[in-house]
Amino acid sequence: MKYIILLGDGMADYPLDVLDGKTPLEYADTPHMDRIAREGTLGMVDTVPYGFPPGSDVAIMSLMGYDPRKYYTGRGPLEAASMGVSLEKDDVAFRCNLVTFSGTERVFMEDFTSGHITSQESRLMVNDLQKAIGTEQFRFYPGVSYRNLFVWKEGKSSMKTTPPHDITGEAIKDYLPEGDGADQLRLLMELSREILKDHPVNKKRLSQGEKPASSIWLWGQGRAPNFVKLAERYGIRGGMISAVDLLNGIGIYAGLEVIRIEGATGYTDTNYLGKAQGALEALKERDFIFVHVEAPDEMGHEGDIEGKVKAIEDFDKKVVGTIMEERHQLSPFRLMVLSDHPTPISIRTHSSDPSPFAVLSSLEGENIRSSLSFCEQSAKKSMITVSPGYLLMDGFIGDWRRFIEEKSH
Repeated sequence: MKYIILLGDGMADYPLDVLDGKTPLEYADTPHMDRIAREGTLGMVDTVPYGFPPGSDVAIMSLMGYDPRKYYTGRGPLEAASMGVSLEKDDVAFRCNLVTFSGTERVFMEDFTSGHITSQESRLMVNDLQKAIGTEQFRFYPGVSYRNLFVWKEGKSSMKTTPPHDITGEAIKDYLPEGDGADQLRLLMELSREILKDHPVNKKRLSQGEKPASSIWLWGQGRAPNFVKLAERYGIRGGMISAVDLLNGIGIYAGLEVIRIEGATGYTDTNYLGKAQGALEALKERDFIFVHVEAPDEMGHEGDIEGKVKAIEDFDKKVVGTIMEERHQLSPFRLMVLSDHPTPISIRTHSSDPSPFAVLSSLEGENIRSSLSFCEQSAKKSMITVSPGYLLMDGFIGDWRRFIEEKSH
């Protein structure tokens, strides 16, 4: 049996008046996901446990079959694993965004991506930050675009930090790190502003009408988690395809092989087709593949309705469609499409509401057919809800029909 998961990050949303009361997922032309929903099994999955932040780290950990209440320690160590940064037991890893501020007396979070700064530009800036304020205790590591890493050797982790994508347009004063050790983080963030202010990369970006990287923003801290490998749990060998370090880090901890795709960017210009083709190639020697596309989530954060609709359509046509065209060579198979969490246009950040999923099996007796399309409202009508969400993976790999019948209500 081949197991394929295709995830459009943050595809789920709320109805919008400008789309005639439809969500972007409902409005988009998605014939392939609609077919999976009609011919397979459609439902809702609750990926974010009560009291947890609705981030992709928590949500995707759930979708991989790991209960966040047991395994979640923070976002930073997951990204560190993807970047090849080893953590000792007492080390604390933080996500280190390059962000754009606006204002003088009152400073606002203008853009948590620094205008989607390139990885090459980001690397130059982060390396210079390491030279200027890095030490044996404090180390900065360049990542992909605005997504970088900071490690505090034998550091503190209990302070409160805030994801910058949650405070777009807000004054930063009330969202700076607080608690034990927060003074060190605030100092590093303040020092970074002085270093980056006249950095050559920023001078060039400003001359080209692009947003500068005003500062670092430290958040998502945690120590290294301890996962049970998927091979041990399910006896499967698999791979992870994503441009995002978070996903690749989860994959590494889960024992998956990270498969790099040329042109995968984590944005709307990503190599959709290359990801699908890479998945098909990987399945020739593996049992399981997880393909992640970040673009819909980025458009949700930007509040870009047309961009989100297009990202969803590109995901459906170039990723889902490509796999569907070649599905018969994979038989027997189970194919799942889903969103990990909503990233509603109206709030420009994540919400903890359940998201739609659909599973198509090559074994006819495993499908619960319907006339429903793949969207939030249809998934609610299916009367199938998987909660807590980490149980979905057990059903997907195990006795699917029995599992889904137990979840019907």
